[in-house]
Amino acid sequence: MTGRTSGPRPEPDERRTAGFGPPPAPFAPPAPSAPPTPPTLTASRSSGRRGRPRLPRPVTAGGAVIVLLAALLVIGGGAYHLTVRGDSAEPLAGPTGSPSVDQGDGKGDGKGPEAYDPNAGIRAGEARVWLRDNPAEVAGAGTSQYGPWRMGDTVIGAIPGGFTAYAAADGQERWKLPLQTPLCGIPPAPSASGKLVVGLKESSSESSRCTHLQQIDLTTGRAGWKIPLPPENAYDSSAQFEPVISGDTVVVARSAVMSGFSVTDGRKLFGTSSPNGCYPYGFAGGSRLIALRQCPDPKDVVARGQAMVEELDPATGAARWSYKYAPDWTVGRVLSVDPLVVTAHHKDKKTWNLTAFAADGTVRSQGSPTFGVSGRCNGFGHSDGFQECYAVAADADSVYLGAGKPGAVLDTDATNQVVAVDLNTGKERWRTAEQPKGRTMWPLAVENGRILTYVTPGNGEAGAVVSLAATDGASRPVLQSPAAARGPEEVFYPHGIRIAWADGRVFLLNGRVYSPEARKVSRAILSFGK
Repeated sequence: MTGRTSGPRPEPDERRTAGFGPPPAPFAPPAPSAPPTPPTLTASRSSGRRGRPRLPRPVTAGGAVIVLLAALLVIGGGAYHLTVRGDSAEPLAGPTGSPSVDQGDGKGDGKGPEAYDPNAGIRAGEARVWLRDNPAEVAGAGTSQYGPWRMGDTVIGAIPGGFTAYAAADGQERWKLPLQTPLCGIPPAPSASGKLVVGLKESSSESSRCTHLQQIDLTTGRAGWKIPLPPENAYDSSAQFEPVISGDTVVVARSAVMSGFSVTDGRKLFGTSSPNGCYPYGFAGGSRLIALRQCPDPKDVVARGQAMVEELDPATGAARWSYKYAPDWTVGRVLSVDPLVVTAHHKDKKTWNLTAFAADGTVRSQGSPTFGVSGRCNGFGHSDGFQECYAVAADADSVYLGAGKPGAVLDTDATNQVVAVDLNTGKERWRTAEQPKGRTMWPLAVENGRILTYVTPGNGEAGAVVSLAATDGASRPVLQSPAAARGPEEVFYPHGIRIAWADGRVFLLNGRVYSPEARKVSRAILSFGK
């Protein structure tokens, strides 16, 4: 193993959408994952808020916001008022509830919520939309929603009470899997075989701890093995934790310890509390297993110490290489694991950087961008996991980010253009023209040398997907959603959206949902495409 050293938010919009407490003494590691993706899937997850670094929280966040948005939707020549609940990020739910209303076939009369049709007035060349509202009764403050995961001809979402699968093509419900106790930790993405390993609470009590691991097969909707999570030391008593999957290993970080288990059968593969004096506090998974640690200063117990990034062998937990940042730098996000691209920010709150690593852990490039990105992409002020950026794509030579003018601090939601950064030099290669006011751009995936990018509704237009040339950012239209879909699309807001592109379709999933009520709906998932 080699060591290297280098130099160098308001609450979510109330109208729209948007998890690990601090370790026990004496540890004080920092904290804060576009998640790694299964075949044909590119996905992103939700947001939170972070000041001083702390351990990541996977599925819960403090504070509850319930907001009603009165949306005036004009449908097929008729108009009606429909109250829509927005979203943010918080716990607990149950799996029961009435089925979502029929979303129509494009021929509805637009006289009420039951008749609302996002395809009303659809024109030739526009992509048909399907929309599902949350049917489950949940806590009054709402609950977090996770996913979306595309598995074959289905797409799956989850709330703490269970999982639901929809037909990818039309949104019809395929299966449900209720859970006996709520989720308290969920990986960004499943294994290549479609298996998730999630954390479950010991009971349905809101104050109960995370005590078990449960395998879920997303291809069948069936639960597999379930085991209690063994403690690694006397301080290991986390209320929640954040798992990630790499190969056939699920790794769990909590309270400055880590454990690895086989996704296939639940066998424990490794566990540790303080290897090399540097405490693990988070991971990024996928084709590689990336660990994030904090290395205290042995001569100064109150100093922040140094953040460290390393690659682990998923089968053993052994480090293949490690890299230490200079003091006062905090790792924010892992934008890509292959190639490995990491963001970090400095304690002065004025500087963030992008570091690209070669396969052996040496630094390919490192630089401080002059553009701004969302806090969910540089990690500043957000605490929901290290693969949480919803607006990034990468290929072997470049990373593509939704970007805009720098904000007053280190994040901005006005990402109205895409910037390409050369991973060999750390310099900008190109940036697109700015979108009209109110529209933002979110890179999703790279396919055939082009960057598939979602363009949010705004300026009187519904959402769309464009592709950008990797060479110069030249834009080409791919999908356009109908005008009638603009209203519900606007509820899927950057602070909490989870988004995926797979097999020619885009899937928008709200990071927070609410119970259904008469003439009040909580938008859960929307998709359009081929």
